[in-house]
Amino acid sequence: MSAEQVSSLCEQLVKAVTVIMDPASTQRYRLEALKFCEEFKEKCPICVPCGLKLAEKTQTAIVRHFGLQILEHVVKFRWNNMPRLEKVYLKNNVMGLISSGTQSILEEESHIKDVLSRIVVEMIKREWPQHWPDMLKELDTLSKQGETQTELVMFILLRLAEDVVTFQTLPTQRRRDIQQTLTQNMEKIFSFLLTALQQNVNKYRRMVGAPQEQEALTTPQKTDLAQEPKAQANCRVGMAALNTLAGYIDWVALSHITADNCKLLEMLCLLLNEPELQIGAAECLLIAVSRKGKLEDRKPLMVLFGDVAMHYILSAAQTADGEGLMEKHYVFLKRLCQVLCALGSQLCALLGSDSDVETPTNFGKYLDSFLAFTTHPSQFLRSSTQITWGALFRHEVLSRDPLLLAMIPKYLRASMTNLVKVGFPSKTDSASCEYSRFDFDSDEDFNAFFNSFRAQQGEVMRMACRLDPRTGFQMAGEWLKYQLTAPVDTGPMNSKTGEGLCSVFSPSFVQWDAMTFFSESVISQMFRTLDKDAPRTRAVKNVRRHACSSIIKMCRDYPQLVLPNFEMLYNHVKQLLSNELLLTQMEKCALMEALVLISNQFKDYERQKAFLEELMAPVAGLWLSPEMQRVLSDPEAFISYVGADNKIADPVLEDPSGLNRSRISFCVYTILGVVKRARWPAATEEAKAGGFLVGYMPSGSPIYRNPCTEQVLKLLDNLLALIRTHNNLYMPEMVARLGETFAKALDMLDVEKNAILGLPQPLLELYDSPVYKTVLERMQGFFCTLYDNCFHILGNAGPSMQQDFYTVEGLATHLLSSAFINLNNIPDYRLRPMLRVFVKPLVLSCPSEYYETLVCPMLGPLFTYLHVRLSQKWQVINQRSMLCEDDAVDDNPESQEMLEEQLVRLLTREVMDLITVCCVSKKGVEHNTTAAVDGDDDEAMATEVTPPASAELTELGKCLMKQEDICTALLITAYTSLSWKDTLSCQRTTTQLCWPLLKQVLPGNLLPDAVSWFFTSVLKGLQTHGQHDGCMAALVHLAFQIYEALRPRYAELKAVMEQIPDIQRDSLEQFDSKLLNPTLQKVPCRSDGAAGLPASPQPPPFPARKLLQHIVSVCSDSLQPGGTVGMQHRLSSPSSNDLSLRGKGYFAQGCPGEQGVKMFEQSC
Repeated sequence: MSAEQVSSLCEQLVKAVTVIMDPASTQRYRLEALKFCEEFKEKCPICVPCGLKLAEKTQTAIVRHFGLQILEHVVKFRWNNMPRLEKVYLKNNVMGLISSGTQSILEEESHIKDVLSRIVVEMIKREWPQHWPDMLKELDTLSKQGETQTELVMFILLRLAEDVVTFQTLPTQRRRDIQQTLTQNMEKIFSFLLTALQQNVNKYRRMVGAPQEQEALTTPQKTDLAQEPKAQANCRVGMAALNTLAGYIDWVALSHITADNCKLLEMLCLLLNEPELQIGAAECLLIAVSRKGKLEDRKPLMVLFGDVAMHYILSAAQTADGEGLMEKHYVFLKRLCQVLCALGSQLCALLGSDSDVETPTNFGKYLDSFLAFTTHPSQFLRSSTQITWGALFRHEVLSRDPLLLAMIPKYLRASMTNLVKVGFPSKTDSASCEYSRFDFDSDEDFNAFFNSFRAQQGEVMRMACRLDPRTGFQMAGEWLKYQLTAPVDTGPMNSKTGEGLCSVFSPSFVQWDAMTFFSESVISQMFRTLDKDAPRTRAVKNVRRHACSSIIKMCRDYPQLVLPNFEMLYNHVKQLLSNELLLTQMEKCALMEALVLISNQFKDYERQKAFLEELMAPVAGLWLSPEMQRVLSDPEAFISYVGADNKIADPVLEDPSGLNRSRISFCVYTILGVVKRARWPAATEEAKAGGFLVGYMPSGSPIYRNPCTEQVLKLLDNLLALIRTHNNLYMPEMVARLGETFAKALDMLDVEKNAILGLPQPLLELYDSPVYKTVLERMQGFFCTLYDNCFHILGNAGPSMQQDFYTVEGLATHLLSSAFINLNNIPDYRLRPMLRVFVKPLVLSCPSEYYETLVCPMLGPLFTYLHVRLSQKWQVINQRSMLCEDDAVDDNPESQEMLEEQLVRLLTREVMDLITVCCVSKKGVEHNTTAAVDGDDDEAMATEVTPPASAELTELGKCLMKQEDICTALLITAYTSLSWKDTLSCQRTTTQLCWPLLKQVLPGNLLPDAVSWFFTSVLKGLQTHGQHDGCMAALVHLAFQIYEALRPRYAELKAVMEQIPDIQRDSLEQFDSKLLNPTLQKVPCRSDGAAGLPASPQPPPFPARKLLQHIVSVCSDSLQPGGTVGMQHRLSSPSSNDLSLRGKGYFAQGCPGEQGVKMFEQSC
């Protein structure tokens, strides 16, 4: 192609790029221009000459960048098909661009440098070393032309190391070849990098007037204005060299880092005092000092403990800290602190080993500088030093060093200050606050960090007190005496604490809290055993909780290792359980759960059954006692037994019924632990030999029996009675019986409210709340946990006991009369966990043989009720939003209306998710990435995007859809939910549920009104959610599916389309005629380009596209002020009331759903 043709095509490309980047361009023109550019890159045979012409430095930066992108695309996707001469031509021209086709180093745009280096690296990855053996020589030659070329060479070397070693974006064989060649040439590469760094830094220093003596490096003079650009260019190259070194130091052989008497480390230490280069130097130094490997190879790193290196490190830290709080200086201090920590780790690793390393002479200076970071106002810097202090205090040799022992009192004194919880970003009561605003986004983040920091400090203090217990004990005594004599400082008054009472933010409280923690840490080393009569502190409780968790994890993950000691462990647990007050209920249940996990390794049904019977005997005796049966069956007796009808004088200390509540919790916790953990052997042969296998299903699946079945089933009646009683507690007459103290005992916990509203969850009570929980909060936690655990038991019963549970006589009736009783009064925040942890696992694990006898009788009335409940709640929300349209919006995220609306939204998602998992199974392949074949085909990896998974009805779904009342409830719920104001639920329901359900009833005789209602429901959903691209695409896709499938049988669908305001009749007629006439082009039901939907093999015909655009525009306009009423009116016929569960059904033969509704309402 001639030069004129190249120029003409380049002019078109420049215009297209200008349109794409111009903010004033319309979307249509921008998309056309983008399509033109992409098609050019994919198909044009003269990409290389066009790309080179566009990349000339006479062009604008945007055009140059596009030209370079074209060249990069050619290298990445066409290189293997290019003739050899064309490859050489492209490579030479790209190297020519680096040589003379770029602006100066200070003027050139960074994105131009980046893409230019990417092109060279892509060529290197395909050609070096086999077809480009002189690559390194060419780069070296380029670097001698000036600072611009040297910087670009640095970028190339860095990106090459990242692609080959760090990210490994190459095929395996190419990566091995390049990495091996890099390693062979590493001495040359390091020499080049060090030389470039040294030369440019020296030039920079001369330009800024800094003296050459090492002692004066920290006092640069003012730069001559005429030489400032040249100095900045040298500085820029120095920074590029440091960044490139950082990419290599992490993986090259240590010998390169320590070559020439550690010349690299010495240079990095010197650069710590250059303000422009110090952060890069510190990064490199940190990577070098953090290297692992053979101890012998790491010995030279001890040179950093020498006089010169330590001097520069400490002087740089003092200078940065003395210049005030600036982000740049603060980041540098963090890196220096990490360097000192890494140095300490290296010293601990080398000293005392087989190596001949001795304690450095500057060890005392090192400790002093390290202590300076421990006492710095920044809480982050303080915490960064703790791990290294711990390593030093427990080191076999260093722990006996006099210098370290002399440092213990100073460390403990610093810890006394560090333990005081100050430095919240939102406050200004400490010098730490200003630093915290750099490190933490919120008070919650700081609090989570500080809790971890304090735990670390406690461990390190205990190590220090093992070496010097007397000093720690004396300090604790002095601090305690001071606190006892100091006046109480409550801090500012607040609304949640009374006059004269401390809160968690009161100055006196934080001091006492820190003093208590300090005393516990240092005194625990002197008194290893706790007095059994002493009250348990929060720290002790946390330790016991972690111990229980560790025991369970060991028994779960390594039961075969614990099994030989089972009898010893069992006897010890029985001894602990004999004293009711010795363990908390959680600790008792955790130990019993651990025993059940080990018993699974018996692999003997009779032995495990006998053990579980013995283990649960105390629980069964308590649970089945006449008194407990009376309490669990009668709501009034239950309220009295747990103390919810009392009036408590002291809501913090007084709790007369706490023991009763703990007994109920113990029984429920234990039943849950046994049901969750008791299992048969995973191997079929072992299960058969142990007596667990009792037969096979018709499908051939084995049927097992659980050794816990007999014990759990005899407790089931009382469990269902408890659930029934708990549900009845929400009846108005029962709520009225709650005592004055516990009037809000059934309300939602603050933790739940924050989770629902999406508010950050603090690890402590913020805003000056009281220190201790009240008995009301404990009662709320009891009811919440009890409710959840009861349904967890029922949800686990199916997977655990299988056919033994599902064949319980009258199980469906028992569940309907207990778990589903009084649902009208059950709040949304309690209904959600019931659906999630009980109904969903119970249904999903149910064998198909019991669908008819258990699942359908339960889900039919449940789905009917849930539809009615949600419809009413969404109606209230819609009415409320219409009434408040002209009023001021309540911006309070914690308002009651906001909470209720969010609860309805979450309940809606829970219900739709339950319906989806019951009815629909998704079939399809996951997205995958296909790597290029190793060897010659070394193109970049390509990602193949597969269409979304197709949805089909499950066996359970088909069974539910055969039941007329359940089918009706499912269809109405699915299609009504499209117009509920929850975008996430709408999109999921549209893409996963609506079409599979409707497709199941298409062969039947649908009423015309029902068909119109389905289609209208989709359009209403589009009206409600049309402003969201994902929902809009899914709803339009569903509308085309329905229209294509049902329009030939139901002319009413066309009538619905004609109701859309200002419909383009000619487009509708053309679309309709093509759909009805099979001899014309088939109209696809999918809309091409709709985000998130499978694209059609061809785009919709012109009338369909016009219709689609019109529907979307009308629905979007209806969301604007003044458009809602008209659109809603036009789409309001036929009304959903005409198709309600109580009125005319969807099918010509009628709907027997009325009986199911009545039965469920009676139980509710």
